[in-house]
Amino acid sequence: MKIDHIQKSHYEHLTRDNAVLLIVDHQVGLYTGIRDIDTMQLKHNIVGLAKAAQALKIPIIVTTTTERMWGPMIPELQEALPGNHHIERTTVNAWDDPRVVAAVKATGRKKLVITGISADVCLAFPAISALTDGYSTYAVVDASGSFTKEQSDLGVMRMVQAGVIPVGYSNVAVEILGDNAAPEASAVYGALNMPFAGLVYNLNQYFSHK
Repeated sequence: MKIDHIQKSHYEHLTRDNAVLLIVDHQVGLYTGIRDIDTMQLKHNIVGLAKAAQALKIPIIVTTTTERMWGPMIPELQEALPGNHHIERTTVNAWDDPRVVAAVKATGRKKLVITGISADVCLAFPAISALTDGYSTYAVVDASGSFTKEQSDLGVMRMVQAGVIPVGYSNVAVEILGDNAAPEASAVYGALNMPFAGLVYNLNQYFSHK
């Protein structure tokens, strides 16, 4: 059988205008069970992502589940998101709560960046559900955590098989930034707090004046 035409898939970049960040269940009780990533590194990554999203003026939606069971949102994230009203729910899958779906829908954006604890449940379930509802979903793996390495691996495998795109906390923010000469670049790289970020920005500043 001769194939006359092969359709190439079109990738639409994440931008300030099409992305929304959904943060799921970053709660004190759940953090006590994280084993696949150092909890200090996890906090560093989720706080950096949240601050970078704010610098880029990306809508941020935060949800927790059954706080009397799993405790409040981690204080580091509360401090990073002053004034952000979070949605407390009881559903295991955040996408099963109509308020969460309505909040995402209200942004008018179709590129959903998600992070959650645990990666195989709190991240995977809504990422896959949103995908079936027509959203392009991006799972921030290194700003999520699981109770075992095996659970994390299985969760990522399941998401990838469904069509979710796995990303890292820094590369997703830099993709949205798009241009190192943008006025938000300093704030974004500062938020991400990567060891080489200062050098990147300083070199950019130097050469932009040449």
